[in-house]
Amino acid sequence: MKLSTQLMLMASAMSLSLGLAANAVQAEEATSKDASAKDNVNVTEVVIYANRSTATSAQMKSANTISVMSAEDLEHTAVHNVAEALALLPGVTVTNTGNSFFGGVDGASRGEGMFVGVRGMNTEFTLALINGVNVAQGMPYSRQVQLSLLPPSGLKTIVVNKNSTAEMDGDAIGGTVDFRTPSAFGFKDGFMSVALSGRVESRARDYGEDGLGGGVSAEYARRFGANKQFGFYGSAFYDKRNYANSMIAGIMTAQQDGNWGYLHAVKDASGNFQNPTAYDKEANLAQTGLNTGVSTGFTERYGGNFSADWRVDDTLDLYLRGSYAFAETHQNSTLAQFVNTKVYVENAATPGLFDLTGVTNSSVRAWYETNPEQADLGTLSLGAVKRVGNWTLSPSVFYSEGDNDRPNHIEASMRNNQSDNYNKGPLAGQTVPYAGLFIAYNSDGYPIPMLNATQQTQINNASTTLLARRAGQLTQQFSGQEKAGLKFDAQYDFDAGNLAYIKTGLKYVASHRRVINRDWTNDHLANVMQKAGVKWADVGLATDYFDSIYPGLYTIRAPKVNQDRLFEIFYTYFPMAAALADPEYMNGNTLKGDENVSAAYVTGKYDFGSLEVIPGLRFEHTDIKNTYWNSAKKTFESNSTDYNEWLPSLFVNYRPETGGVYRASLTRAYMRPAMVQLGNKTTAREGDNRSLTIVQGNPDLEPLKSWNLDLSGEWSNAEGGYAMIGAYYKKLSDYMYDNGSTQVNTGETPTNLLTYNGKTYDRVSLSHPTNGGEGTVKGLEIQLYQKFAMLPGWLSGFGAGANFTRQWTEVDIGKGEKHPIQNAPEYLANVKVNYAWKGLTVDLTHNYTGEAVIAYNDVAGLELWTRPVKRTDLHAGYDFGKGVKLDLSVSNLFKDYSYWAHVGKNSLAINDIVDSGSTTLLTLKYTY
Repeated sequence: MKLSTQLMLMASAMSLSLGLAANAVQAEEATSKDASAKDNVNVTEVVIYANRSTATSAQMKSANTISVMSAEDLEHTAVHNVAEALALLPGVTVTNTGNSFFGGVDGASRGEGMFVGVRGMNTEFTLALINGVNVAQGMPYSRQVQLSLLPPSGLKTIVVNKNSTAEMDGDAIGGTVDFRTPSAFGFKDGFMSVALSGRVESRARDYGEDGLGGGVSAEYARRFGANKQFGFYGSAFYDKRNYANSMIAGIMTAQQDGNWGYLHAVKDASGNFQNPTAYDKEANLAQTGLNTGVSTGFTERYGGNFSADWRVDDTLDLYLRGSYAFAETHQNSTLAQFVNTKVYVENAATPGLFDLTGVTNSSVRAWYETNPEQADLGTLSLGAVKRVGNWTLSPSVFYSEGDNDRPNHIEASMRNNQSDNYNKGPLAGQTVPYAGLFIAYNSDGYPIPMLNATQQTQINNASTTLLARRAGQLTQQFSGQEKAGLKFDAQYDFDAGNLAYIKTGLKYVASHRRVINRDWTNDHLANVMQKAGVKWADVGLATDYFDSIYPGLYTIRAPKVNQDRLFEIFYTYFPMAAALADPEYMNGNTLKGDENVSAAYVTGKYDFGSLEVIPGLRFEHTDIKNTYWNSAKKTFESNSTDYNEWLPSLFVNYRPETGGVYRASLTRAYMRPAMVQLGNKTTAREGDNRSLTIVQGNPDLEPLKSWNLDLSGEWSNAEGGYAMIGAYYKKLSDYMYDNGSTQVNTGETPTNLLTYNGKTYDRVSLSHPTNGGEGTVKGLEIQLYQKFAMLPGWLSGFGAGANFTRQWTEVDIGKGEKHPIQNAPEYLANVKVNYAWKGLTVDLTHNYTGEAVIAYNDVAGLELWTRPVKRTDLHAGYDFGKGVKLDLSVSNLFKDYSYWAHVGKNSLAINDIVDSGSTTLLTLKYTY
């Protein structure tokens, strides 16, 4: 459908809604000129829920299905950030890694939750808002928002919308998470609080590092003016976390170094070993090498929120709200690496069958890499709420900016068999004979490398026994997005009849994204120094060691690298002037894009006694223009995409009595593809027989679309009890998944193009991402909580609750391949026991996140899965009175592993594992 037609239809919809409202006004004036306006629930109003009681009340009263985390809930958590806090809500999945530049075990080794998914959908299908403002998506290759930026302080309420009404943005198939900060009118006048905290990380202490950190936060609220009509609220925070975590990177070495095989194999026509048809592939997997290491560093965060409000009179409110958060992370990882050659021997009893009998030609290596990040997220909104008779008018303008930069990622390595112009394989006496399988497993499933004496000596003295490889490899990546927009909402409330209100509105959001990625690789250190046998100790790169690379598991030392010296060596020898003059270096991985979204909606509510019906219709038009680099032509090119989506919705809520509500809803939602899939770098690959394959993005990709059905019942009682049971179903089409910077579901198709970049070919084909097929998400949610206020005395302080989510997902990722959705656990559960008596509060929570797929068609063509993750948290606080309160929290009390990925659903042969220990936080707060 052409844009002009779409705009006409959108205008018609708006005219119809406004016309209905105008007729209603005339009818009201004809019958009762003095009728007073009802209280309005305005779409721009930010409501704060202070405690569990008000949060429960909000969930019951809501028109759509929501979960609310109150200010009290946030204060009683034992988490690193708000992303981890959200894991306590039903149907919410929190992941501690992604598919960007800190994906996989690298990201997970930071040891904290980063991204949030809702109701079986991957994290990029969750829309994030702060005070109703669309948060900028600064990640380079995804629509994810890194919520680990935000601390659990300063935010007073988090509302997770499980489905979207017509006035909400439609690009939220999973859900919408709205972070809310308060205004001065939510506090007593002159309110102020200051909190000081100290923290310690247990795993860092295991390494002999201090693992200490801490922070400070403050809030202030004041109302002033002759009638106290002006209000100002401000909050600020600063904290720092020092960590040292253990990791096993078996999947990494399988992907990068081919350190895996089959226990039993057959040869294909090319002589490659393959899994025999009669053997279960997962059960036949074997790890033949290993990466293991320590990840150290710190995260330093600061920021704050403010709200300035002016209640001009009874009919007009003005507001200005802002938020900002910045986080700088230094992450430095040192890994011991063992890369081996597989040894197959033909089975004597079964000709044609080969058995993996061991490994040989062991390459003992050490590798150092940094994973720095500078990320920020800011929002600003200016708006008004004007009441005129039965009308409520709400105009606003807003701006948001988010960045996720990797300013100076650097790598260096060394190995016993380094080859360059001055070194030809192992030094004399450094060869490593090996026989037998390399990996065994302990009773907990951890891989144990079976090192011989030579390997043990080499890795334990790596700085003086292994040969230096390159003089550094530097990657610089900068990614960000700016969003600016405006919206206008108008609601008319009726004083009589079944039609309670009509609401309509317009919204426009313009955004710009950019990604710059430059990778600069130095020559071998021996070559630039013109000297054989160079080792890290010789050039001052490493002179000390971690006593154990993985305390409690491996007796392997790891060198402590002097990072400043590594940068000095890199810049000494790198030909920077030539690199800066090379357009491929400078522009090869540059992506830029503009995305402009226009939306209009109309909705209303009908009341039929205990039954309310809320129909709605939203239309969104999107214009996208991408600019990318063509490596073959050495120039920038552009393409464009536009989407037009009609998004109907229907909500039916039945409230037969106080304390109960039954819901049913049917909604339409969608999600636009990531920019990298629409307009990625164009390259050309020449093949045999005068063939050419052009690899590029695909501007014709369809958005992922979904019909969403929700059914639920909620009940509450006067004693502080709450119960909810719900079911949801999503019917997906044109499925897309998160593949980082790599194209999804690619396939080569012939083109009618035979001449490209001045050359003629016999066959030219195009390789670009394509949509998958259909899919389904089915789920069941249960939530229970009861405060035992009816019990006598101190027993009345007890409360207990639990929530449980069961999910079934299946999608066609392309070409009929059916898989579960990424990061969609089959089971999610939380159990909580709390106690509050006089000044004492105690909260004990246990979180369970079940196994989930994180990547498709990876090692051996199998999916990558995560093992279930369990975390028990403890919070205890005491209010001493006179505004003084002391809180103690311990996250991951029993030091369970924080991440465990493996190849295949049922195999633990090839693993990535992270042990981040527990975090203890002590906070002293003074309020007056």
